[in-house]
Amino acid sequence: MALRTLTKKGNPILEKKCKDVKEYNESLWTLLDDMRETMTKNNGCGLAAPQVGIIKNIVVIDVNNMQLELINPKITYQSKETEVDVEGCLSVDGISGYVERPRVVTVKANDRYGNEFTITGEGYLARALCHEYDHLQGILFTQKMIKPYKPDKEK
Repeated sequence: MALRTLTKKGNPILEKKCKDVKEYNESLWTLLDDMRETMTKNNGCGLAAPQVGIIKNIVVIDVNNMQLELINPKITYQSKETEVDVEGCLSVDGISGYVERPRVVTVKANDRYGNEFTITGEGYLARALCHEYDHLQGILFTQKMIKPYKPDKEK
């Protein structure tokens, strides 16, 4: 495993729509392992491939002691009920803000071997799934931010 360099806001890679993965092989597995290590070392809970300069539909998430690898994810359900909470991003330094997201989402994806699975997330997991999926569409949370989070003024 190896740490990958994080792509930062302003890099046009973060604005591109990603392409589907077609080959499930050792190269993909290495990328997934590297992404997980990079996410963990940077104290993240999710990381999408464009955040390490790869324009592919690949996401890793670590939320509530649940480690997920999603290849070619598609959101198949979003609840009408929403929640507003604070988000940040490893690709956006020094900014966090309030974003409205569905309270429940269902995602269909493939695992590292190409096996299809479906996962439904609520609350924080739903937020992470949506945030990382947005990365694959070339969307940063700052584009959906209702207002910035300023911890010293929130008290």
